[in-house]
Amino acid sequence: MQIEIEVKAWADEPEKIKSALSRLAEYRGKFLKQDEYWFNPPSPCVSNAIPSSGIRVRLEETEDAGGTVRKAIIVAYKTKEVRDGIEINREWEFRISDRAAFEELLSRLGLIRGYAKEKSGFAWNYEGITAELTRVPPLGWFAELEILAGDDTETTVQSARRRLLDLLSRTGIGEDRIETRYYSEMLQTN
Repeated sequence: MQIEIEVKAWADEPEKIKSALSRLAEYRGKFLKQDEYWFNPPSPCVSNAIPSSGIRVRLEETEDAGGTVRKAIIVAYKTKEVRDGIEINREWEFRISDRAAFEELLSRLGLIRGYAKEKSGFAWNYEGITAELTRVPPLGWFAELEILAGDDTETTVQSARRRLLDLLSRTGIGEDRIETRYYSEMLQTN
């Protein structure tokens, strides 16, 4: 399990933000993430074992700064929380080799396919912060800044929050552009 502490903000001027991140941080490469979410069917008799955020099956393609392309199928499930504009997620993640077989298993377990999401963009590393400039159709561009932490105590979260907001400011994005809704909420109401 990982604990992700992250902030997501609207990136109204993506080229300006890309330039700022390229000056400040180490460029890691490009990415494409194609996600499908699986859920319990609506029923009063269904177990709560599957988090309300569902199970994510992601096809991820990355191209690092040297041009090496990698593809992986990554499954994740998480519990999500927003505290003072900062997202704190407990995430369990693993790789699979056969997507069709895994999705057949999910189906046999009674889960149903929900919505899909695609994210593409660019990634940097800044002093232990993963910074991504991400395009999410049809929503637009976002800056996603994330720290992987060992715990989610208030001290850890507040320290991470200060670091994330400092980097956000350095990219030229104001705190008023922080988006606290999850992409799932935004996509389902769009």
